[in-house]
Amino acid sequence: MTLAESFQSSPALLIGSVFLLSLLVGSFLNVVIHRLPIMLDRQWRRHAHETLGEAAAGKPPAEEPYNLVVPRSRCPKCGAAIAARHNVPVLSWLLLRGRCASCRAPISPRYPVVELVTAVLSAVVAWHFGWHWQTLAALLVTWSLVALTVIDLDHQLLPDVITLPLLWLGLLASLAHHDGLAPPLPTDPQSAILGGAAGYLILWSVYWAFKLLTGKEGMGYGDFKLFGALGAWLGWQMLPLVLLLSAFTGAVIGIVLIVARGRDRNVPIPFGPYLAAAGWIAMIWGPAIVGGYVRMTGLGG
Repeated sequence: MTLAESFQSSPALLIGSVFLLSLLVGSFLNVVIHRLPIMLDRQWRRHAHETLGEAAAGKPPAEEPYNLVVPRSRCPKCGAAIAARHNVPVLSWLLLRGRCASCRAPISPRYPVVELVTAVLSAVVAWHFGWHWQTLAALLVTWSLVALTVIDLDHQLLPDVITLPLLWLGLLASLAHHDGLAPPLPTDPQSAILGGAAGYLILWSVYWAFKLLTGKEGMGYGDFKLFGALGAWLGWQMLPLVLLLSAFTGAVIGIVLIVARGRDRNVPIPFGPYLAAAGWIAMIWGPAIVGGYVRMTGLGG
Protein backbone atom coordinates (compact mmCIF):
# COMPACT_ATOMS: atom_id res chain seq x y z
CA MET A 1 0.00 0.00 0.00
CA THR A 2 1.40 3.38 -1.01
CA LEU A 3 1.57 6.36 1.31
CA ALA A 4 -1.25 8.08 -0.61
CA GLU A 5 -3.44 4.98 -0.26
CA SER A 6 -2.67 4.86 3.46
CA PHE A 7 -3.77 8.47 3.92
CA GLN A 8 -6.92 7.86 1.86
CA SER A 9 -7.88 4.75 3.81
CA SER A 10 -6.99 6.15 7.24
CA PRO A 11 -8.17 9.71 7.96
CA ALA A 12 -6.66 9.44 11.43
CA LEU A 13 -3.22 8.86 9.92
CA LEU A 14 -3.62 11.92 7.70
CA ILE A 15 -4.84 14.12 10.56
CA GLY A 16 -2.05 12.94 12.87
CA SER A 17 0.62 13.47 10.22
CA VAL A 18 -0.65 16.97 9.45
CA PHE A 19 -0.74 17.76 13.18
CA LEU A 20 2.90 16.74 13.67
CA LEU A 21 4.05 18.54 10.51
CA SER A 22 2.21 21.67 11.55
CA LEU A 23 3.96 21.72 14.92
CA LEU A 24 7.17 22.26 12.93
CA VAL A 25 5.42 24.86 10.77
CA GLY A 26 4.24 26.60 13.92
CA SER A 27 7.84 26.75 15.14
CA PHE A 28 8.82 28.42 11.86
CA LEU A 29 5.86 30.81 12.15
CA ASN A 30 7.25 31.91 15.53
CA VAL A 31 10.41 32.93 13.68
CA VAL A 32 8.38 34.78 11.04
CA ILE A 33 6.29 36.54 13.70
CA HIS A 34 9.36 37.72 15.57
CA ARG A 35 11.74 38.52 12.74
CA LEU A 36 9.60 39.80 9.87
CA PRO A 37 8.61 43.10 11.57
CA ILE A 38 12.28 43.69 12.45
CA MET A 39 13.32 42.93 8.88
CA LEU A 40 10.69 45.35 7.55
CA ASP A 41 11.75 48.06 10.00
CA ARG A 42 15.36 47.73 8.88
CA GLN A 43 14.27 47.82 5.25
CA TRP A 44 12.23 50.98 5.80
CA ARG A 45 15.18 52.63 7.56
CA ARG A 46 17.51 51.77 4.66
CA HIS A 47 14.99 53.22 2.20
CA ALA A 48 14.77 56.39 4.31
CA HIS A 49 18.55 56.79 4.25
CA GLU A 50 18.61 56.20 0.50
CA THR A 51 15.81 58.69 -0.10
CA LEU A 52 16.83 61.45 2.31
CA GLY A 53 20.58 60.99 2.11
CA GLU A 54 23.05 60.92 4.97
CA ALA A 55 22.85 64.66 5.47
CA ALA A 56 19.20 64.46 6.52
CA ALA A 57 18.91 60.95 7.94
CA GLY A 58 22.41 60.44 9.29
CA LYS A 59 24.79 57.67 8.42
CA PRO A 60 23.04 54.31 8.53
CA PRO A 61 24.47 51.96 11.17
CA ALA A 62 26.30 48.88 10.01
CA GLU A 63 24.07 45.83 10.31
CA GLU A 64 24.83 42.14 10.29
CA PRO A 65 22.73 39.91 8.03
CA TYR A 66 19.29 39.38 9.52
CA ASN A 67 16.55 37.34 7.89
CA LEU A 68 14.38 34.29 8.55
CA VAL A 69 17.43 32.00 8.47
CA VAL A 70 20.37 34.06 9.74
CA PRO A 71 21.38 34.43 12.55
CA ARG A 72 20.57 31.30 14.53
CA SER A 73 17.90 31.60 17.20
CA ARG A 74 19.33 32.86 20.48
CA CYS A 75 18.14 33.53 23.98
CA PRO A 76 17.24 37.24 24.15
CA LYS A 77 18.53 37.40 27.73
CA CYS A 78 21.98 35.77 27.59
CA GLY A 79 22.54 35.49 23.83
CA ALA A 80 23.26 31.76 23.93
CA ALA A 81 22.47 29.92 20.70
CA ILE A 82 19.52 27.55 21.04
CA ALA A 83 20.59 23.97 20.38
CA ALA A 84 18.51 21.82 18.07
CA ARG A 85 17.52 19.51 20.93
CA HIS A 86 16.11 22.53 22.77
CA ASN A 87 14.10 23.64 19.74
CA VAL A 88 11.62 20.77 19.45
CA PRO A 89 8.12 22.27 19.21
CA VAL A 90 6.18 22.32 22.50
CA LEU A 91 8.14 19.38 23.97
CA SER A 92 11.36 21.34 24.55
CA TRP A 93 9.48 24.16 26.27
CA LEU A 94 7.80 21.65 28.59
CA LEU A 95 11.02 19.76 29.37
CA LEU A 96 12.86 23.02 30.05
CA ARG A 97 9.90 24.19 32.14
CA GLY A 98 9.66 27.32 30.07
CA ARG A 99 13.19 28.50 30.78
CA CYS A 100 16.42 29.00 28.84
CA ALA A 101 18.76 26.02 29.09
CA SER A 102 21.75 28.34 29.65
CA CYS A 103 20.64 31.19 31.91
CA ARG A 104 17.23 29.90 33.09
CA ALA A 105 15.52 33.09 31.99
CA PRO A 106 11.80 32.54 31.37
CA ILE A 107 10.69 31.77 27.82
CA SER A 108 7.31 33.17 26.82
CA PRO A 109 4.55 30.53 26.71
CA ARG A 110 3.39 32.16 23.50
CA TYR A 111 5.88 30.08 21.53
CA PRO A 112 4.32 26.69 22.33
CA VAL A 113 0.84 28.25 22.12
CA VAL A 114 1.46 29.37 18.53
CA GLU A 115 2.82 25.91 17.69
CA LEU A 116 -0.17 24.14 19.24
CA VAL A 117 -2.76 26.47 17.71
CA THR A 118 -1.16 26.04 14.28
CA ALA A 119 -1.19 22.25 14.67
CA VAL A 120 -4.79 22.08 15.92
CA LEU A 121 -6.14 24.36 13.19
CA SER A 122 -4.20 22.39 10.58
CA ALA A 123 -5.58 19.09 11.91
CA VAL A 124 -9.11 20.50 11.58
CA VAL A 125 -8.31 21.42 7.98
CA ALA A 126 -7.09 17.88 7.27
CA TRP A 127 -10.19 16.40 8.93
CA HIS A 128 -12.47 18.68 6.93
CA PHE A 129 -10.92 18.40 3.46
CA GLY A 130 -9.39 14.93 3.65
CA TRP A 131 -6.76 13.58 1.27
CA HIS A 132 -7.15 16.20 -1.44
CA TRP A 133 -5.08 19.01 -2.91
CA GLN A 134 -7.60 21.38 -1.30
CA THR A 135 -6.03 20.49 2.04
CA LEU A 136 -2.69 21.97 0.98
CA ALA A 137 -4.42 25.14 -0.22
CA ALA A 138 -6.35 25.48 3.03
CA LEU A 139 -3.21 24.83 5.06
CA LEU A 140 -1.36 27.65 3.28
CA VAL A 141 -4.27 29.98 4.06
CA THR A 142 -4.36 28.81 7.69
CA TRP A 143 -0.63 29.27 8.27
CA SER A 144 -0.72 32.73 6.70
CA LEU A 145 -3.64 33.76 8.92
CA VAL A 146 -1.87 32.56 12.07
CA ALA A 147 1.23 34.62 11.27
CA LEU A 148 -0.81 37.70 10.34
CA THR A 149 -2.89 37.45 13.50
CA VAL A 150 0.03 37.46 15.92
CA ILE A 151 2.01 40.10 14.01
CA ASP A 152 -1.02 42.39 14.00
CA LEU A 153 -1.57 41.84 17.73
CA ASP A 154 2.08 42.74 18.40
CA HIS A 155 2.65 45.58 15.95
CA GLN A 156 -0.72 46.54 14.43
CA LEU A 157 0.79 45.57 11.11
CA LEU A 158 -0.36 43.24 8.34
CA PRO A 159 2.74 42.91 6.12
CA ASP A 160 2.32 43.14 2.35
CA VAL A 161 4.80 40.27 1.96
CA ILE A 162 2.09 37.98 3.38
CA THR A 163 -1.22 39.60 2.40
CA LEU A 164 -0.41 40.27 -1.25
CA PRO A 165 0.95 36.79 -2.09
CA LEU A 166 -2.11 35.36 -0.30
CA LEU A 167 -4.33 37.47 -2.55
CA TRP A 168 -2.55 36.48 -5.76
CA LEU A 169 -2.43 32.81 -4.79
CA GLY A 170 -6.17 32.89 -4.22
CA LEU A 171 -6.76 34.34 -7.67
CA LEU A 172 -4.40 31.86 -9.34
CA ALA A 173 -5.81 28.90 -7.39
CA SER A 174 -9.29 29.76 -8.66
CA LEU A 175 -8.15 28.55 -12.09
CA ALA A 176 -8.11 25.03 -10.64
CA HIS A 177 -11.73 25.27 -9.47
CA HIS A 178 -14.32 22.91 -10.90
CA ASP A 179 -17.94 22.25 -10.07
CA GLY A 180 -17.17 18.99 -8.28
CA LEU A 181 -15.24 20.67 -5.45
CA ALA A 182 -17.04 20.32 -2.14
CA PRO A 183 -16.51 22.54 -0.24
CA PRO A 184 -15.76 25.07 -2.99
CA LEU A 185 -12.19 26.02 -2.10
CA PRO A 186 -10.77 27.68 -4.06
CA THR A 187 -13.77 29.42 -5.53
CA ASP A 188 -14.36 29.92 -9.25
CA PRO A 189 -12.39 32.64 -11.11
CA GLN A 190 -15.31 35.04 -11.46
CA SER A 191 -16.17 34.85 -7.75
CA ALA A 192 -12.47 35.15 -6.84
CA ILE A 193 -11.94 38.29 -8.91
CA LEU A 194 -15.12 39.90 -7.61
CA GLY A 195 -14.29 38.78 -4.08
CA GLY A 196 -10.77 40.22 -4.19
CA ALA A 197 -11.97 43.56 -5.56
CA ALA A 198 -15.05 43.80 -3.34
CA GLY A 199 -13.14 42.79 -0.22
CA TYR A 200 -10.63 45.57 -0.72
CA LEU A 201 -13.16 48.22 -1.76
CA ILE A 202 -15.64 47.50 1.05
CA LEU A 203 -13.15 48.21 3.83
CA TRP A 204 -11.55 51.02 1.82
CA SER A 205 -14.98 52.68 1.68
CA VAL A 206 -15.56 52.12 5.40
CA TYR A 207 -12.13 53.61 6.13
CA TRP A 208 -12.83 56.80 4.18
CA ALA A 209 -16.39 57.18 5.45
CA PHE A 210 -15.16 56.90 9.04
CA LYS A 211 -12.30 59.32 8.39
CA LEU A 212 -14.57 61.90 6.80
CA LEU A 213 -17.05 61.67 9.68
CA THR A 214 -14.57 61.62 12.58
CA GLY A 215 -11.27 62.85 11.17
CA LYS A 216 -9.65 59.64 12.46
CA GLU A 217 -8.33 56.51 10.78
CA GLY A 218 -10.45 53.54 11.82
CA MET A 219 -8.27 50.82 10.29
CA GLY A 220 -5.13 50.28 8.24
CA TYR A 221 -4.59 49.46 4.58
CA GLY A 222 -3.44 45.98 5.55
CA ASP A 223 -7.02 45.19 6.58
CA PHE A 224 -8.22 46.03 3.05
CA LYS A 225 -5.65 43.68 1.54
CA LEU A 226 -6.42 40.84 3.96
CA PHE A 227 -10.16 41.12 3.31
CA GLY A 228 -9.44 41.16 -0.41
CA ALA A 229 -7.29 38.03 -0.05
CA LEU A 230 -10.10 36.26 1.81
CA GLY A 231 -12.49 37.30 -0.95
CA ALA A 232 -10.12 35.87 -3.56
CA TRP A 233 -10.04 32.49 -1.81
CA LEU A 234 -13.64 32.25 -0.63
CA GLY A 235 -15.50 34.28 -3.24
CA TRP A 236 -17.59 37.40 -2.88
CA GLN A 237 -20.47 35.28 -1.53
CA MET A 238 -18.64 34.71 1.77
CA LEU A 239 -17.66 38.35 2.36
CA PRO A 240 -20.86 39.33 4.24
CA LEU A 241 -20.39 36.39 6.62
CA VAL A 242 -16.71 37.20 7.23
CA LEU A 243 -17.50 40.88 7.82
CA LEU A 244 -20.38 40.14 10.21
CA LEU A 245 -18.39 37.59 12.21
CA SER A 246 -15.31 39.81 12.45
CA ALA A 247 -17.26 42.97 13.33
CA PHE A 248 -19.33 41.19 15.99
CA THR A 249 -16.28 39.54 17.56
CA GLY A 250 -14.28 42.77 17.47
CA ALA A 251 -17.11 44.74 19.06
CA VAL A 252 -17.61 42.21 21.86
CA ILE A 253 -13.90 41.92 22.68
CA GLY A 254 -13.47 45.70 22.47
CA ILE A 255 -16.31 46.28 24.94
CA VAL A 256 -14.94 43.61 27.30
CA LEU A 257 -11.48 45.24 27.24
CA ILE A 258 -12.94 48.68 27.94
CA VAL A 259 -15.12 47.42 30.81
CA ALA A 260 -12.74 44.88 32.37
CA ARG A 261 -9.41 46.66 31.97
CA GLY A 262 -10.45 50.26 31.69
CA ARG A 263 -8.90 50.40 28.23
CA ASP A 264 -9.08 53.83 26.63
CA ARG A 265 -11.60 53.58 23.82
CA ASN A 266 -9.34 55.83 21.76
CA VAL A 267 -6.53 53.24 21.90
CA PRO A 268 -6.68 51.32 18.59
CA ILE A 269 -7.52 47.61 18.59
CA PRO A 270 -6.17 45.66 15.60
CA PHE A 271 -8.93 44.38 13.32
CA GLY A 272 -6.76 41.88 11.44
CA PRO A 273 -7.08 39.05 14.02
CA TYR A 274 -10.88 39.22 13.83
CA LEU A 275 -10.81 39.17 10.04
CA ALA A 276 -8.41 36.22 10.11
CA ALA A 277 -10.53 34.24 12.59
CA ALA A 278 -13.75 34.96 10.70
CA GLY A 279 -12.11 34.09 7.38
CA TRP A 280 -10.85 30.76 8.72
CA ILE A 281 -14.30 29.88 10.10
CA ALA A 282 -15.87 30.80 6.75
CA MET A 283 -13.31 28.66 4.92
CA ILE A 284 -14.24 25.60 7.00
CA TRP A 285 -17.93 26.06 7.80
CA GLY A 286 -19.00 29.04 5.66
CA PRO A 287 -21.22 27.16 3.17
CA ALA A 288 -22.92 25.26 6.02
CA ILE A 289 -23.52 28.48 8.00
CA VAL A 290 -24.93 30.33 5.00
CA GLY A 291 -27.01 27.31 3.95
CA GLY A 292 -28.42 26.95 7.47
CA TYR A 293 -29.31 30.64 7.59
CA VAL A 294 -31.05 30.46 4.21
CA ARG A 295 -33.09 27.42 5.31
CA MET A 296 -33.98 29.02 8.65
CA THR A 297 -35.16 32.26 7.11
CA GLY A 298 -36.75 30.72 4.04
CA LEU A 299 -34.76 32.98 1.72
CA GLY A 300 -34.11 30.06 -0.58
CA GLY A 301 -37.77 29.89 -1.55
